[in-house]
Amino acid sequence: MTSFKLLAIVERFCYKYRYILLTAAILFLYTIPFTFNFSRVMYRNLVMIILYSMLGMGLNVLTGYTGQVSLGHAGFYAIGAYTAALLMVDVGLNFWLALAAGSAMASVIGLLLAVPTLRLTGTYLSIVTLGFCEVVVMVLKQWESVTYGNYGVRNIPRPVLFGAQLNLPNGGFYLLILTMALLTALACHTIRNSNVGRTFVAIREDELAAVMMGVQTGRYKILAFVISAFIVGAAGGFYSVINNGYIEPDNFTFDVSILILSVVIVGGLGTTRGMIFGAILLVMFPQWFRFLNQWRFVIYGVLLVAMMRFRPQGALGWTSTLPYHLSGRTKKLLREKRQLKGGDYDGAS
Repeated sequence: MTSFKLLAIVERFCYKYRYILLTAAILFLYTIPFTFNFSRVMYRNLVMIILYSMLGMGLNVLTGYTGQVSLGHAGFYAIGAYTAALLMVDVGLNFWLALAAGSAMASVIGLLLAVPTLRLTGTYLSIVTLGFCEVVVMVLKQWESVTYGNYGVRNIPRPVLFGAQLNLPNGGFYLLILTMALLTALACHTIRNSNVGRTFVAIREDELAAVMMGVQTGRYKILAFVISAFIVGAAGGFYSVINNGYIEPDNFTFDVSILILSVVIVGGLGTTRGMIFGAILLVMFPQWFRFLNQWRFVIYGVLLVAMMRFRPQGALGWTSTLPYHLSGRTKKLLREKRQLKGGDYDGAS
C-alpha cells in the first residue's frame, strides 16, 4: 500500500467520523487543566496559540471568505483591548460587560472604516488599513488624558466567574479563551455555510459576476468588515487581562497585523483548521528557534512569498477546486460517472 493510498484512507476515515473526533478533541482540550500539571509558561503558550487562532478566524472572514486583504487588524485588536481595559480601570465595569463593549466598539470602527473604502481593493485597501493601524497606535500614544499614552493602562483587574478569579496558573485564562475560540469557530462555520457566506465567496471569486447576478457587494463587504472587527475586538478584550494587568500601544504595532495575516495565509485561506495550524506554527516559532528570533519577520516574509507562489490556498487550505461542499449522494453519483467515463474528479472538500 502506497503512502498516498494510506493518506486517502486516513482522510476518508477522519471525514466519516469527523463529528466524533471533533467532540473527543474538544473534551480533551477542556480536561487539560485538570489532568496535566502545566507550568505558567506552558499555559501562556497555549493561550497565545488559541488567541491567535481566534484573531486568524476574525481576519479570515474578511480575507479568506471575501478576498479583502487587511494590514491593519492590529488596530481593531487595540481598540477592543483599550476599550475593555479603560472601562474596567476608570469606570469600574466588570470584565464581561467590558469585553462586550470592546467588541462593539471595534465593530463600530470597522463600519466607519469600511464605508469610505468600499471602492478600494487589493493594494489600495491594504495601504488604507495599514494607515488605519498606524493612526490607532499614534492616537493611543498621544491621547494621554484618556489612554495614558506611552505609560499604558495598568492594574487591569482579572475576570471573576462564579466568585473564582481567572488567571494563568489555575487554567482559568486557558478555559476562557478556549471557549471564546470555539464559539468563534462555530459562528464562522455557520456564516460560511449560510447564504451570507456563499455571497462572501462569490465576491472573492469574481466580484463583477456577483454584481451582474444582482448582489449588492458593497453591503456584504461592509458586513464582512464589521464581523471581522467584532471578533478581533473580542480577542483584544481578552488580551487586556492576560498581560499581567497591563497593556501599552507597542503591544499593537504593524508587526502584530503581519503575524495575524501570516496565520491566515500560511494556515489556509477560508478554513478554520488552517487558523489553528498557522497559529501553532507561527506563535511557537520563536520558542522553537530562539537563535533565529532576530530574523523572525524575514523568515515570515520568505514563508509568505513561498506559500503564495507554491500553495496559495495555504498549508491546510482547500483540497478541492469546487467552491462549495457536495452532499454524499452527489459525490457518489459523480464517482460513478467518473468510473464510467474515466474522467478525473476531486470530490474531497
